[in-house]
Amino acid sequence: MDKFIETFVQGKHLAVVGASRTGSGKNKKFGNIAAKELKERGYQVYLIHPEAQEIDGEHCYPNLSAVQGKVDGVLVSVPPKKALGVINEAATAGMKNIWLQQGAESTEVLAQAKQLGLSVISGKCILMYAPPVRSFHGLHRFVMKLIGQL
Repeated sequence: MDKFIETFVQGKHLAVVGASRTGSGKNKKFGNIAAKELKERGYQVYLIHPEAQEIDGEHCYPNLSAVQGKVDGVLVSVPPKKALGVINEAATAGMKNIWLQQGAESTEVLAQAKQLGLSVISGKCILMYAPPVRSFHGLHRFVMKLIGQL
């Protein structure tokens, strides 16, 4: 496993940017799914949302700087235009480990993260790596390992 990935998933305090107030229930957004899954896997999850006070019964912070607890990494599940602001904010808050969920990355976002000196993972689904890996993510992980891409 990639060293950056291993370090990221070993950190048990994660901020999740991209959970949605309208992404609950039947129309789940990836940020909501990831936050729930990560919490079930034993992670302390801090939801970041600029307007919501609460999502799915969980307290939300308006930005990364507002989180009072330890943050080992930031999972970003927003479009690239918003992701650019998130990585700038993470760097300002001293948060160096960033996971850009598929769809959050762009050439501009990756270049900015590099310029800021951030450790970035992109193009991979965190649920395939955060232990314990379950359901179809476990099968997908097995296949990736077989073909030498894990």
